[in-house]
Amino acid sequence: MDFLTMAKDCRYSCRRYADRPLEKETLERILEAGRVAPTATNAQPQRIVAVTTPEGMESLAGCTRYTFGAPAALIVCYDRTEVWVRSYDGKEGGDVDAAIVTTHMMLQAAELGVGTCWVGSFDPKLVREEFSLPAQIVPVAILILGWPADEAVPSPKHDKRKPLEETVVYGKF
Repeated sequence: MDFLTMAKDCRYSCRRYADRPLEKETLERILEAGRVAPTATNAQPQRIVAVTTPEGMESLAGCTRYTFGAPAALIVCYDRTEVWVRSYDGKEGGDVDAAIVTTHMMLQAAELGVGTCWVGSFDPKLVREEFSLPAQIVPVAILILGWPADEAVPSPKHDKRKPLEETVVYGKF
């Protein structure tokens, strides 16, 4: 399957998961896709908390209501002491690096038939406390994942995309 077909047809925000654990080998392949993702200056500041137990998922449910009954999640963070910083304005690149890593893992999961949902709505303070994150570790995203339930379907908005003419400008605005 070519990339655009996978991105359009297979990858969607899965909000219903089968009651089936994610095999370690499958999870490690997804994590490997994140490991090889590009980061600014190849600093690799990503730090990922793999949540794979019912107790861990219960703890995560105290930080976000969006776990959808999934058997696993990846809390994608970055280490502030290892990020590239833009010299012009001091912006840390860790959030961008974490987003690239998350996207790589999400797309690898789709290729394997694993459902994912990128969750941005979570309480970072609670995540920090529940998962004992050191002060320099910044949580950016939670990637919920597992085998999609038989009744899992994309949201009605999944196929609604603006035309390129509305999102791309050649030259200046």
